[in-house]
Amino acid sequence: MVSLQVEPGAQVLELRHFQVLRAVAREGSLAAAARALRYTQPTVTYHLATLESHFGAPLFHRGPRGTTLTEVGEALLPHAEAVLERVSLAQREVRGLVRRGSATLRVGTFPTAGALLLPPAVRRLHQRGVHVTLREGELPTLLAGLRSRELHLALVFSQPGDRLDLEEDFVVHPLLEDPLLLVLPADHPQAGLDRVPLAALREDGWIMGTTDWDPCDRLLVWACAQEGFEPVHVMRTDDYGVLQGFVAAGIGVALVPRLGLGSPREDLAVRPVDGPALARQIGVAMLRTTTAGSADQLLAELRVEAGRIRLTGRNG
Repeated sequence: MVSLQVEPGAQVLELRHFQVLRAVAREGSLAAAARALRYTQPTVTYHLATLESHFGAPLFHRGPRGTTLTEVGEALLPHAEAVLERVSLAQREVRGLVRRGSATLRVGTFPTAGALLLPPAVRRLHQRGVHVTLREGELPTLLAGLRSRELHLALVFSQPGDRLDLEEDFVVHPLLEDPLLLVLPADHPQAGLDRVPLAALREDGWIMGTTDWDPCDRLLVWACAQEGFEPVHVMRTDDYGVLQGFVAAGIGVALVPRLGLGSPREDLAVRPVDGPALARQIGVAMLRTTTAGSADQLLAELRVEAGRIRLTGRNG
């Protein structure tokens, strides 16, 4: 039995108290929560009463139509869920260690980094007996995984000077700058230039990402503002293969990270922007005090891969 004691003299809390709180909030009644937990209803009532006694306030409104959280209950619920999730995560991690004889390094990545940076680095860690699990996702998902400690580290990206939404507990180790390049139809009037000024594209439609937080799109909006216009999006997608297809079809133009281009199609023209260099910064975000030695090993391998990308010109 795991218990928590908030302050001397306070009533001891148990994980089951938080499980009951979560179940009643999810199910909407004591009876439904009891069924979900396979408890008797008096047991649910007892644990709920213990919680309310501990905090000195009612946590639920009970009525003929069910049970709803009070303001105090709403404040407590996310903390209870976080405690339960961390305990569940600890159980999975320790059981995996016992079963495999080695700890699992949980790594997050966004798609383009997962394709080029991670595979060789992860392969070398596997050869040393380090077990790695990977989660691919967009930046907000990765940051949430770091904050909840579901991930030991994650490859992240930002525009220069950006502060990622992470607490001071985390540090971001820079890996490389990934230039943003213009992608145009091969027959576009500007395709013959070595470098294309953004001002020449003020009448074009733009294919942009699916969310306004995307650092590359925000950098594009900033750069266009310096030229006195706002890019008009004609399509939104986070799939660079789809993007290239629609640019080739003449639907619009786009600003794409070099790592996201892969091998560009023959019916496209890829050109740098004429003006200030535009790039996103790729790094590794991890806890400052991480105890996973394999996290430092992976960071070292990722630095090796980033160096190879710079040397081979894959990002420029």
